[in-house]
Amino acid sequence: MGPEPLAMKKRKIAVIGAGYLQLPLVRKIREMGYSPLCFAWRDGAVAAAEADGFFPVSIREKEEILRLCREQRVSGVLTAASDAAVPTVAHVAAGMGLPGPDPATVRQWTHKFEMRRVLAAAGLPCPRFLLLRNAADDAHAVSALSFPMIVKPCDRSGSLGVRRVDTGAELFAAAAAAREAAFSGEAIAEEFVRGREVSVESISGGGRHYILAVTDKVTSGAPHFVELAHHQPSLLPEPWLRELRRGTAAALTALGLVSGAAHTEWLVGDDGTLTLTETGARMGGDFIGSHLVPLSCGYDYLRGIVECALGEFTPPEEGRTVRRCAGVWFLSAATPAVREYLTGEQRGEWIVERKILREPDPAALGSSADRTGYLIYASERRRNLPGTE
Repeated sequence: MGPEPLAMKKRKIAVIGAGYLQLPLVRKIREMGYSPLCFAWRDGAVAAAEADGFFPVSIREKEEILRLCREQRVSGVLTAASDAAVPTVAHVAAGMGLPGPDPATVRQWTHKFEMRRVLAAAGLPCPRFLLLRNAADDAHAVSALSFPMIVKPCDRSGSLGVRRVDTGAELFAAAAAAREAAFSGEAIAEEFVRGREVSVESISGGGRHYILAVTDKVTSGAPHFVELAHHQPSLLPEPWLRELRRGTAAALTALGLVSGAAHTEWLVGDDGTLTLTETGARMGGDFIGSHLVPLSCGYDYLRGIVECALGEFTPPEEGRTVRRCAGVWFLSAATPAVREYLTGEQRGEWIVERKILREPDPAALGSSADRTGYLIYASERRRNLPGTE
C-alpha cells in the first residue's frame, strides 16, 4: 500500500503544554478528527500519552518549538489554560502565518504590570499598583500605596507567589519571594480591594467578543487567596452582570484581542462596585473552560478555541441561556470535607467527574499546586463546597 494521499492526512495541531489542563484539549482535537501534538517537559505531561506526537521541550523554547512545528507542518497552534504558553503560541503562529495572538500585544497579556497599565489607561476600574523590580521599588510602594496590599509575581498564575501584606516588613519579604517565583524577576504590588471574586469567560472572533459565562469563586482568603471552588452561573444581580459583560468586552478591546478565548477576573463589592484585577488570553483553568462552560450553558468551548486556531471560527449561538448549574470543588488542607465525596462512597447523578491525586498536606495551602483532588458537578441547583457557604 502506498503513502497516504496528502489530502487524506489529518491536519496536525500543536498544543503548547501537556499537563492535566491540556488533556481535555488534546481529546477534543482528536474528537474533531485532527492530530494533536504536544510540546512540554516530560515531567507532569499527562496529555502526552493521548497525543499523536510528544516533543519534550520547555514551553518557553519558542524558536525550537517553531522549528519543530514547521517540520511537522502544523495547521494550528494553541494552549488551553496556560499564561506561560501564550508567548510561544503567538511566536509560532506568527512564524508560520497561522491564526493566533499578536506577538506585539503578548507582553501586556502575560505581564501583570503591563496589563494593568493598559487597562488603567483605557479608563477601566483597576486597583492602584506599582512595579516592584528591586528593594528601592519596595520601599517606594510602602510610602506610595496604602495597606493592605496584594503582592504577586508579574508573570505567574495559579496563586503562585500571591500574598496579602499588612506591613512594610511583610511587603519586603513577599516582594522578594514573588520576584524569585517570577520568570521575569519582577513583581507587582496593588492596593487590596474587598469584594467577591468572579471571572468572565469569553471567546472572540470576527471582530466581536462573546461572553459565555460568569463564574463565582470561593477562595481560601488571606494571605494567599487559593481558589477552592468555582460555580456557574453567577448569582450576582443581572444589572451587575451586564456591567461585567460590558467591562470585559472593553478590556479585551483595549488589550487588542482579535481571536480566541479570554478569562477575565473581577472583584465585586457589596454595593456592586466592580474592580478589574486581570485577564488572560486563554480559557480559564481549573476546568472552568473545558468542563463548566459546556456543562452550564451548552457551548463547546474547546471546539471554539480549536476553530479559532484554524481560522474557522463559528460564533456561538445568539440568545444562549443557562441550562443548569455546574461547578468544581478542590480537595485541600482547607477543605477536608471534600474528601468523602471523592472516595466513591458519596454517590449522585450530579457528580460528573472526581479524582484524588494525593492526600493534602494539612500545613500547606500556598498555591493551586497544594490542591490534591477535585469533584466536578452538574445539577439543577448549585452544590456548595462542603464546610463553606
